[in-house]
Amino acid sequence: MTGTGPAPIRVLVVDDQDIVRDGLVTILDLSPELAVVGEAATGERAVELAGETRPDVVLMDLRMPGIGGVEATRRLRSEQPGVAVLVLTTFDDGDSLRAALAAGARGFLTKDAGRVQLVDAIRSVARGGAVFSDSAAGQLVRAFVGGGGADSTTGTDSGPPVRREAHAGTGPVDAAALRTPFPELTPREREVLAAIASGASNAEIAASFFISIATVKSHVNALFAKLGASSRAEAIGLVRDRLSGY
Repeated sequence: MTGTGPAPIRVLVVDDQDIVRDGLVTILDLSPELAVVGEAATGERAVELAGETRPDVVLMDLRMPGIGGVEATRRLRSEQPGVAVLVLTTFDDGDSLRAALAAGARGFLTKDAGRVQLVDAIRSVARGGAVFSDSAAGQLVRAFVGGGGADSTTGTDSGPPVRREAHAGTGPVDAAALRTPFPELTPREREVLAAIASGASNAEIAASFFISIATVKSHVNALFAKLGASSRAEAIGLVRDRLSGY
């Protein structure tokens, strides 16, 4: 008797280097929950092939001939809003990360990521999450919050020690209420923003969602970057302002 499990996550692999692309396909083929539906060596071909294969996740290189990964991501997200783009790159400088994030990428990994980390990242972005390597998260923190951390708890991460910032929430906020005023955020990012606006700390958010504090930090960094917020207080202010308009 055979059972039917969930459909595999459909992945399009985009990289201009044949050896890298072949290696990625080989790695992903080892996971039964993933299905590689196509390969592309240019951004133009990635957009074209995505229209033909309808992937769930596009594994995207940044530096390629032609339009490159950032513009390809922008076109993909415009034509297929439901597709998740996960950047896999050697170049995790702040400018590249900001550009790709603004174009609609949901995550960034460097090419030294291991197989388990890569598969976990694909699974996470396919479900609406955001994933950042330690180095990418550090770049985002430095780029968007001027070197300060986005965490509200004490401790250290890949960047400098973060400071505790005094802030008060708006009172209980339902993530569903943030869907219209914050369309640029993923569902999980809206849940995290709602928790922040309600006054929850990163540790409390992690416990509530049954995820690690590191994952919470990734979501916080991502939503701060998308909103241009430099602190929890600014994010809470944005929630107040946008909710007041609806």
